[in-house]
Amino acid sequence: MNGKKIIYLVIAVGVCLLAGYIASYYTTPEIPTWYESLQKPDLTPPSWVFGPVWTILYIFMGFSLYLIIQSGLKNPEVKIALALFIFQLALNVGWSFFFFARHSTFYGFLAIVLLWAILLCTIIQVFRISFGAALLLLPVLVWITFAAVLNYQIMMLNPASFGITF
Repeated sequence: MNGKKIIYLVIAVGVCLLAGYIASYYTTPEIPTWYESLQKPDLTPPSWVFGPVWTILYIFMGFSLYLIIQSGLKNPEVKIALALFIFQLALNVGWSFFFFARHSTFYGFLAIVLLWAILLCTIIQVFRISFGAALLLLPVLVWITFAAVLNYQIMMLNPASFGITF
């Protein structure tokens, strides 16, 4: 791997980790307070599990982004994949914003359902240009599916948390 490719890899992983950092900005302060006060289903993992899992998933996303970029930015299929990828990354942050920062399980659920759909579209589009990049996104889809189920169950167990607080 030459120096230019290493720089692209570092930037791609860095962009995804930055999105994770921004999401954690909304999430972390709310875990010991608001999130801890919610009723949660039995399948909820301990809070400490989320940080390492998300970090690994954002690194996977970064490697996927690198492979997408390496497929050639002049290719229209790559441009579509890149646009979808950036949209799903923004929705990842958006879910944290609505669910944690705004204390809304309902708007969080809407965001995660949209995230799931856009992530699936991203994987399908990325598969057309890079099998490896698409494979790297599959664990993210599995985790988002699990998170959506958790979000829904928390929403049902805590009807007072449907709205948005400011």
